Amino acid sequence: MFTFFLSKLIPLFIYPVGLMWILLLLALWLRKHPGWQRTAVLSALAFLWVGGNTWVADSLTRALEWQYLPPETLPHAEVIVLLSGGTQPAQYPRSTVEVGGSGDRVIYAAHLYHQGAAPYILASGGNVPLVGPDTTESEDMAVLLDMLGVPEDAIWLEKSSRNTAENAHYSWEFLAEKGIERIILVTSAKHMPRAVRIFEAQGFEVIAAPTDYSITEASWQQLWTPNFAAQLINFFPTASNLSGTTGALKEYLGMLFYALQGVR
Repeated sequence: MFTFFLSKLIPLFIYPVGLMWILLLLALWLRKHPGWQRTAVLSALAFLWVGGNTWVADSLTRALEWQYLPPETLPHAEVIVLLSGGTQPAQYPRSTVEVGGSGDRVIYAAHLYHQGAAPYILASGGNVPLVGPDTTESEDMAVLLDMLGVPEDAIWLEKSSRNTAENAHYSWEFLAEKGIERIILVTSAKHMPRAVRIFEAQGFEVIAAPTDYSITEASWQQLWTPNFAAQLINFFPTASNLSGTTGALKEYLGMLFYALQGVR
């Protein structure tokens, strides 16, 4: 539990907002040293601009998302492994489980099932510490899959995992007993490069089926259009761009961490 807590806490000081916070605290501490204080404040502003402008956020995200594009033909395997992260639990005042920011994962997995890509969906996700809903994420995904017309006997649940590495580990334990090694992996496009590496290292033959793209060809071309008004807007930092940069950095840091452990 403590290791999991540290894995969530430490990266916060590497992401743009965390770095800005540290630099501003440092500036307060350096109030008797105006030169160093000015440097700390200017550095915080630099991180705000770099992390918050559209060019950086979209470029980092596209570099991840476009590593895996949707299969041109319908993939086939014995099971679709659906990774958690796209649901909101049925906590008051919600009347039921709701689709979250990455809810395309659940919708796309159901779509692939109905198209005949696989006879089963393994929903992988446990109860994440520090969040603490009464149900696991896999159970919440099962509720949405049922709403989308996937029969109960076609839904398998893996309810122990708390992160991507555990998704792969516990999915392997579950599926190895059934003699299944070839899977269709459904997760967000930004998350797919890291997920594929981890699942392949676990021993799976992975067919990537990404969804939840935030950078399309049209938005990418528009980003570089020679329009002064549009580029002026792109220049200024926004909260949504900070979120996009942070999400991309999370994936790059995750891949670096696993690469240092020999997962490439």
